[in-house]
Amino acid sequence: MNLFKGEHRPRLMAIDFFKYIGPGLLVTVGFIDPGNWASNVSAGAHYGYKLLWMVTLATIMLIMLQHNAAHLGIVTGDCLSEAATKHLKPKVKNLVLSTAILAAISTAMAEFLGGAIALNMLFNIPIKLGTIIIFSLVIYMLFTNSYKKIERWIIGFVSIIGVSFIVELCLVKIDWGAAAAGWITPSFPNGSLPIIMSVLGAVVMPHNLFLHSEVIQSRQWNLKDEEIIIKQLKYEFGDTLFSMIIGWAINSAMILVAAATFYKVGTIVTELSQAQVMLKPLLGSGASIIFAIALLFSGIASSITAGIAGGSIFAGIYAEPYDITDRHTKVGVLVTMIAAAAVIFFIRNPFNGLIYSQMLLSIQLPITIFLQIHLTSSKKVMGKFANSTFDKAALWVIGIVVAALNIALLISYIL
Repeated sequence: MNLFKGEHRPRLMAIDFFKYIGPGLLVTVGFIDPGNWASNVSAGAHYGYKLLWMVTLATIMLIMLQHNAAHLGIVTGDCLSEAATKHLKPKVKNLVLSTAILAAISTAMAEFLGGAIALNMLFNIPIKLGTIIIFSLVIYMLFTNSYKKIERWIIGFVSIIGVSFIVELCLVKIDWGAAAAGWITPSFPNGSLPIIMSVLGAVVMPHNLFLHSEVIQSRQWNLKDEEIIIKQLKYEFGDTLFSMIIGWAINSAMILVAAATFYKVGTIVTELSQAQVMLKPLLGSGASIIFAIALLFSGIASSITAGIAGGSIFAGIYAEPYDITDRHTKVGVLVTMIAAAAVIFFIRNPFNGLIYSQMLLSIQLPITIFLQIHLTSSKKVMGKFANSTFDKAALWVIGIVVAALNIALLISYIL
């Protein structure tokens, strides 16, 4: 049974578009996860407003890749994992999707760590105990809530994160002229390349591409009607654009706050917990609490989407859609969540855990991107909705750039 089925004809009204919003926001959670927090705070603390442009560039690339992943789900009715199972040779499919499961586990580990670090900030709860708390809450939500309820929860979490940073921005004095220049002017200050690579190379996450191709089907209409497919593609692009802009704003706010506080006084921040502690003397205890609360909801929300992605990938290996009542989906979710939580118990340094997770993602991401481009460019898979020559060229350029950045990031970690 596919929980995302349901057919009706859309009305071309603004109210229909707002009803459609949701899948993009789930994906946006991966764009504002704890890993991004660490990179953004570091960027602002080290270089002020000068690296804001990388958030703009990353968002543009993300919009194109996520729209393309959703394009696959809408046209074929299959998620990326199902499509790989149907159109790749079994040995190739198993290799590709096995690495995707590892990427989902790696992502979930980073998200658990982010939530656990937030609990430690707020209540002085040990990281490992905090991991168990976050794990238990996420598993409960995944197994007891329908997709629609989870979607509403995620929208609520994103809203809390967004409001938190609006409050933070109101507490600091921003040089908006310098910020405006930073958003549109590429700059490479001495020593900034590792941070640039970490942000640009980690913004596009493999599990998010699988996730978007699956959850977009929660808005599925009668796909036998070509006109309906075209309308849904337009609605989806609007949802993706709207959601990614929110992600751009939140990521930008992280850099702005760090630039207006830490960079201004010459304080170098290397860890999230350090950032929260240092906010107290600069902005008061209220600001540091808001920071930790936002991080907590970011960790919870991104852990949920990592679990959905893991379940979707595993079910897709058996050519099945995500369905939390189905055995294969349940196994996929549990494998992803349990393995991610277990790894944390063998990590002595949480910060190193985040680095290790990014290393694994750096290896897997190019595989997912080029798999997606291959499938969406195939007329056998997509029919008349296959990528145009322009789309293929743009996607290949983005894929090569993202792959190069991730390979460079991996090399930097190793060396």
